[in-house]
Amino acid sequence: MSTPTRRLTVAQALVRFLSVQYTERDGVRHRLIAGTWGIFGHGNVAGLGQALLEAGEDVMPFHQGRNEQSMVHAAVGHARHLDRLSAQAVTTSIGPGATNLVTGAALATINRIPVLLLPGDYFATRAADPLLQQLEHPTEADVSVNDTLRPVSRWFDRVTRPEALIPAALNAMRILADPAETGAVTLALPQDVQAEAHDWPEEFFAERVWRVRRPAPDPVELAEAVRAVRSAARPLIVAGGGVHHSGAEEALRALVDATGIPVASTQAGKGALRHDHPADLGGIGHTGTAVSDDLARTADLVIGVGTRYTDFTTASGTLFRNPGVRFLNLNITGFDAHKLAARTLVCDARAGLEALTEGLGDHRVDSAYEAEYRAGKDRWERIVETAYRADDENAVPTQTQLLGALDAVVGDEDVVINAAGSLPGDLHKLWRARSPRQYHLEYGYSCMGYEIPAAIGVQQASPDTPVWALVGDGTYLMMPTEIVTAVQEGLPVNLVLIQNHGYASIGGLSETVGGERFGTAYRYRAADGTFSGAPLPVDLAANAGSLGMDVLRAKTVRELREALAAARASDRPTCVYVETDTANPAAPPTQAWWDVPVAEVASREAASSAREEYDRQVAARRRHLRP
Repeated sequence: MSTPTRRLTVAQALVRFLSVQYTERDGVRHRLIAGTWGIFGHGNVAGLGQALLEAGEDVMPFHQGRNEQSMVHAAVGHARHLDRLSAQAVTTSIGPGATNLVTGAALATINRIPVLLLPGDYFATRAADPLLQQLEHPTEADVSVNDTLRPVSRWFDRVTRPEALIPAALNAMRILADPAETGAVTLALPQDVQAEAHDWPEEFFAERVWRVRRPAPDPVELAEAVRAVRSAARPLIVAGGGVHHSGAEEALRALVDATGIPVASTQAGKGALRHDHPADLGGIGHTGTAVSDDLARTADLVIGVGTRYTDFTTASGTLFRNPGVRFLNLNITGFDAHKLAARTLVCDARAGLEALTEGLGDHRVDSAYEAEYRAGKDRWERIVETAYRADDENAVPTQTQLLGALDAVVGDEDVVINAAGSLPGDLHKLWRARSPRQYHLEYGYSCMGYEIPAAIGVQQASPDTPVWALVGDGTYLMMPTEIVTAVQEGLPVNLVLIQNHGYASIGGLSETVGGERFGTAYRYRAADGTFSGAPLPVDLAANAGSLGMDVLRAKTVRELREALAAARASDRPTCVYVETDTANPAAPPTQAWWDVPVAEVASREAASSAREEYDRQVAARRRHLRP
């Protein structure tokens, strides 16, 4: 008996296949590929472009983008907001359209977020060779520009024959749906193969469910973990993004309520506990709170849950100073669980936390330890109040007063998005996260330009949710183009556009490492050739308005509060534009070091002095090797 087949092009078959892929976790089903972003050129217009048109919106929703990198950012925002259970695809032409994907792919893979990349590629038959935009490699004829996506993809395949699509597509879905493996997945599609017809087995288009596992901890590892926690006098939990990805927030709270162990959070993990929980100490590391970092320095057991331990978290290896400190890492990937010579619990975050809570029984930290960290939390809350407070409603707001005004406007359901500049540090220290999804910081790659497209992706994932993209002028100039997409789609994203006339974050860093703010201000050239003249007469608010946004300009604290409230009430894409007071920064100083190497020899005093401070700080670095 012959197997039923359907004759379709490769592109048509891929679209049909993607439309019937699902994830399922805890009995809840999601479309694995919820839609496809695209910009069409000669490398995909007659293949995937025609296939998407023929399939129609009901089969595969299509989203028109303006920049290939930003389309990936939008897909990442969408997938992160949905706990990685649903993703989007991105199709591009060959050449620059494909290479524009590289930054977005790196961001997705570093942050462990699923996105499917479908760049066009050169003719598999070599019938036209060389063709428009082809890279002619002098020694490797099978190399194309798409090979730049290999190191930033969790999985890569080039589909050079129709029948090769079947294993390629199945492997792509396997990686996207696996919480321990996920990231950017690339299927490079030669443009002639996209349009080639083939007789496909009907089974290829059958509905397929990819179950997202919750692996339980190994009993031996669990027993060791319980013993480690019970023997610790000063344990500290470091909550990472894995808490959110697993939906483990309630399990974390149950453990904390039962044991009294305090929680500090990475940028990705902030919101794992609500800000007003007595054991939530806020951010940790270089941009952390004083109470988190003080406890980290004296902790004898650090319990990492779903964290990668980046240098911002560990203060470049200088934060965890207790001579006897040990690490216990609960992570779904062994790669991350074994960092810092830790005891490991390689398992799902929710399953591991629940098992740990049960294993600890009635164990609880000493009441004096609880009193200590609660007092530290109270002291930090007073610092937050001071940073947020504006005594003069008619004054130009500082950046932290802007955060205070936003804090007063948002509800528990709002989502605040940021990625780069000086804002991540202020937000990590000061923001009061009220729900698991409210704090959306992309700080694995800290990519300028992420915020606006990510806000679109979040708005698509949760249409009734107020979404805020917080953007400085440097970031805005990198990638404002998806404002047009928000306007086209009628997505009421809110953009808070902060004008501070340059790269404020790097300017501050430059000053501390002897760079004297060189090349960081947006100003005219002065007579001495430096960029120290008057500020450039750039009107970014007018630019946002020209792209279709409603624009509200705020010059004072009072006007800012009114504009933020109006933006939240609007059903249109809205920009709140404000020029902040940079002469009187109100943010508390960093509480821990970050290693940015300083020139070892220099003729300028600023760099020489900075090197002295660098040598003093780096002496405290420690490699944690003791098991």
